[in-house]
Formats: sequence, structure tokens, C-alpha cells
Amino acid sequence: DTTEMEVDPWGDDDVSFNEDDAGVISEQNVKDSFAEPQQVPNQVEIKLFGRWRYDEVKDVEMALSDYIMFKGKCATFLPHTCGRYQMKRFRKAQCPIIERLVCSLMFHGRNAGKKLTAMRIDRHSFEIIHRLTNDNPIQVLVNAVRNSGPCEDSTRIGRAGTVRRQAVDGSPSKK
Repeated sequence: DTTEMEVDPWGDDDVSFNEDDAGVISEQNVKDSFAEPQQVPNQVEIKLFGRWRYDEVKDVEMALSDYIMFKGKCATFLPHTCGRYQMKRFRKAQCPIIERLVCSLMFHGRNAGKKLTAMRIDRHSFEIIHRLTNDNPIQVLVNAVRNSGPCEDSTRIGRAGTVRRQAVDGSPSKK
């Protein structure tokens, strides 16, 4: 049996409650609850590797805008989001375009899992592109992806032994 008084772990002793205003809805309380939020001070500008701005990049064609991600939440300081873009079909289209470039550098077995090395290679190549062209390397990458994709493809038409190839327009996801 202890005669000592236990200490309140929540520390409610210092709370003061005005019983006059309890449960009363006044006009001032309503105005305060709907007041405009305070302006957020200047936010940090997101630049790739701390050098190149994303907002300088011009938008791409409307057909490719769903597949080339570089604005909004895809604008990152480093192309390493730890995202699992392969778990659902077509989710890789939501991966930032620069991270897709970095991941494509890791294809062969000797490069597998070396994402930091791939990011370093990407950063050096972007630096070279910037020095040679004086352009934003993100814009150069977006233009390269836009220009590299084939506009046409071919499909097989026919049945059994008679098959011929027919030219068709390619989908933007194949570009």
C-alpha cells in the first residue's frame, strides 16, 4: 500500500477552461473559423540536383502529357522516390521521367541495384548537356523522348496461313 499520490501523466492540471463560452456558438467564433489561412512564406524552389528548375520546362504534346511526368509531385530534388511503379499495370507512366531514365541505366546485371551510381552518371550527363547547349537538360530530355517515339507501328492482319502486315498509328504509351 502506497500512500504517495500518483502524478498525472497527461498534465491536465495547467488546462484552463472558460465555462462561460462552453457550447456557445457566437458570430465571432464562426468568423474566426472561416477566416482565410495565413499566407505560407516563400516555399523552397524545387530544382533537380539543386541546379535545374522544373517550371522552365515547356509542356509536351497533349497525347504525351499523361506519360511524361515532370511537374507537380513528380518534381523532386533527386530522381529517387522509392516508388513501386511496377506493381500495377500502367503505373510506370506516373513515375517521374528523370527517374525512369536513371532506372533504365540499371538494366544490365552488373549495374543492377546501383541507383546512386546511375544518379551520378545522370547528373554528370545533365551537366555536360547544360554546358554544351546552355539549355535546361530536363527540357532536352523531354524533347528527346517526344522526338524518339515512333508514330506508326504495324500489326498482323489475317488468319491461318495468310498473314499480312498493316500500318497502324502507335499509342502514346509505346513511345
